[in-house]
Parts: sequence; structure tokens; C-alpha cells
Amino acid sequence: MSFLEAIGALDAQRAAPLYQQLQHAVREAIERQALKPDQALPPERDLAQDLAVSRITIRKAFDGLVAEGLLTRRQGAGTFVAARVEKSFSKLTSFSEDMAARGRKATSSWLNRSEGAVTPEESLTLGLSPGTPVYRFNRIRYADGLPMALEYSTIPAACLPGLETVTTSLYRALAEAGYRPNRALQRLRAVLFNAEQAELLGTTAGAAGLLIERRAFHSGQAVEVTQSYYRGDAYDFVAELNDGPA
Repeated sequence: MSFLEAIGALDAQRAAPLYQQLQHAVREAIERQALKPDQALPPERDLAQDLAVSRITIRKAFDGLVAEGLLTRRQGAGTFVAARVEKSFSKLTSFSEDMAARGRKATSSWLNRSEGAVTPEESLTLGLSPGTPVYRFNRIRYADGLPMALEYSTIPAACLPGLETVTTSLYRALAEAGYRPNRALQRLRAVLFNAEQAELLGTTAGAAGLLIERRAFHSGQAVEVTQSYYRGDAYDFVAELNDGPA
């Protein structure tokens, strides 16, 4: 089904502005799956001509849908229907690896990258002595420019040559240092984003999210503690279950 067939015609005689009509039509088409995840939308200039509206109207409508996380823009490729990301609990992978496996570009915006002494809570979680140096990496994670998660990681300083070794992928840096995790314990729970978290993730205060708390190990040694806050409207978490002996 083409984009125009999926959304139908706009009506200039209606009271609602044309950009709001277009947003509503696209939103409904996505909900009923007339527009599929990762489906490319026609160029804005073509849509403006086909729908007999200005390009400003098309851009304003799409801007709002991008902000909602329903559409995503890919540099040099155009505008696409956003695809929810499925994160498997059965495989230990990083955010960058998850995005690469789905053909999406992972980027980050640093909130904090610092060195300090382990806190009492971190000391217990990581099995470190009081005063042990650790590195902290706090950032916003993006997929194709859309904010997807807030990530707060603590790593024993002995596991990395320095702060600057972590650029895009934390797990790549740990692998290069010989400390890539090979086992992890994870806990998932539902949360509601506060105002600060919502602003960083481009959503609204009180929006539903998912908190993943991970403690990862390399050869029995705890090498990572991470809290990741994922947008609930963009992520699905799946786990494979097998019927084993009781």
C-alpha cells in the first residue's frame, strides 16, 4: 500500500489545520499497520504536490511525529516509519551492537565522563575495596538520531586504560582492554520518567519507561554496573524460554 493510499485525502474545509490532519492520518495509519515499520515515506516536495499543501505544512507535521518517536529521519536517506527495537535478554550485547544488527546508526551525547572513588553502593555491587578508582560514563543513546535511552555506567578503572578509550561503544573498549563481559545479571522494571529524564529523551514527564539494571562479569570479576532508562514507546524486551527439566 502506498503512503497516499494509507493516509487518504486531506480536507481544507475542515476546522483542523492541515498539518494536524496529516499528523492524525499518519498516526492512525501506523497504528493499524497500513504504514509498516521502517517503511520509507515519499520526499516532502512530492507529498506537498500530491496533497496540494505547502512543504512547510509537510515539514511541520513530520516534525511533530518525529518528536513523538513515530517517524525517524536518516541523514541522506529520508524519513521512515520508526521501528520498535527488540532487545533480547538471551544474548549479552551492547546498545551499539543492537543498533548495528538492525541497520540503525547508534550515536551518543555525553552527560558526564569522569573518574572518582567507588561509592559504598558501588563497592558492594562491584566487589571493590573502599577508595578503589572507577570510571563513570553517563550519556544519552540515540538510534538514527532519535533519543532511545539514558545510560549510567560505572567501570573499575583497572579494566580500562583511561576515560578517553570509550568513544562510541563501551563494550568495544572493554574488549580491547581484555575485559569484555561474558556473563551478566539483569533486572527490568517499569518506571515513569521525571521531568529531567523526559527532557533528555524528548518525551513528556510521566511517560512510561523501562529501567534495566545490569551487573556484568568477565571471568567471574564484576567489570560493569549500568542503569539504562529506555523509552517505553520505542523498545520491546524479549526472552526465549525453554521447557527444561523441573
